[in-house]
Order: sequence, then structure tokens, then C-alpha cells
Amino acid sequence: MILQINNLRPKFTALCLIPLLWLCIDIAFDNLGANPTQALHIRLGDWSLRFLCLTLAITPVQAITKWRGMADYRQLFGLYAFFYASLHVLAYLLVDHALVWRMIGIDVIESPYIWFGVLAYIVVFLLALTSSKWAKKGMGKNWKKLHRFIYLAVVAAVVHYFWQLKGNLAEPLFYSIMVFLLLGFRVLAWVKNRQLNRMMIPTGKRVLALMEDDVGQETIRKRH
Repeated sequence: MILQINNLRPKFTALCLIPLLWLCIDIAFDNLGANPTQALHIRLGDWSLRFLCLTLAITPVQAITKWRGMADYRQLFGLYAFFYASLHVLAYLLVDHALVWRMIGIDVIESPYIWFGVLAYIVVFLLALTSSKWAKKGMGKNWKKLHRFIYLAVVAAVVHYFWQLKGNLAEPLFYSIMVFLLLGFRVLAWVKNRQLNRMMIPTGKRVLALMEDDVGQETIRKRH
């Protein structure tokens, strides 16, 4: 059964804001635990990574379920990944370091895991910047090449998450498995398409082969 879900976009847009509302409530009622700054970072970073995973999950879901209009949700989830990543970065700059750039510079130099976070954010920023239809039209083939860097972004984000935590690594391990499965699906699809392309004769050669076959059959008939 082919499902039409285009009319659900406004509801999904609102649902994607619930994590932020939930976080604001916890901040207002002081429910972030013993280390609220760290909890703020982790929750914003978590949701950015979750939306990145949802963005990557669109292709497998569309391939398996045959849902129409899923591409629109890929853009929506990608923009929310950028939104929560931006809040994550702002929390680091404002809450952690109060925009003291000297301290920020020292922290970035001394903490290699931040490098992966910066790399992931730069990629997500560029993807959000070029997510509109006019950008896609203007960039042509380069648009697709650029947006393939989402794979680099999600891997860098997982490394950033994994590296900074100490002790309980259950969540980053879960995200690592999810990313592995999502990227693995694409690798398998690529291999399958490559095998099919090798099996298929290009259109021009197929026509030429048919013509040669007809000529050969006609020659055989004349000999007989």
C-alpha cells in the first residue's frame, strides 16, 4: 500500500520542536541534574544527531515502504539537525565560555573531540544553507555532490560524541550502530545498482546487437 503523507508536514514541524520545549521546561524547573551545563550540551547534541539519523533513514524507509513525498521530510529533518546543532554550539559559546574567545581557542586546541564537532557543524551548516530549491537548481550536479557530505557529518558527530564521554558509552554506541546500518544500506544499494548496470547493455549497443542479429538470421535464410 502506497501512503500519502504530504499533509502531515505541519504536524511533523511542530513535533520536532517538542524536544526544545521539554528542555526549556527542565531548565525552568531546574531538572537538568547535578551538572546542568553538561546536560544542556548532551541533550541538544543528542537531538541534532537524532535528526541527522532521521535524515539518513528517509531513503531506506522510502525504498522499503514506497511512501511518497518522503524527500520533503529529508529536508525538514536536515534543517532541524542544523537547528539543534546551532543551539548546541551556542550553548558551548555562551553558557560554557561566555564568549571569552581566548578560553574557547584554548579549549578547542586542547580537546581534539571538538575538532570533529566543528567539522560536523560546518558540513551541516553548508547543507542547510543550500537546502532550498533555488540553491539546488543553481548548483546543478554540484548540489548532490555537496549533500553527500552528510555521511561525513554524521560520522564526525558520532566520533565527537563518543570521544567526549567517559564511563557510560551506551548511547554513543547505539548511535554508532544506527549510523553503521544506515550507511551499510546505502553501500548495499550502490553495489546492487552497480551489478545491475553491468548486466544491462546500453541502449545504443542493444539496438545495434538486434540489427546484427536480424542481418545474421536473414543471411542464414538466403543460404537455405
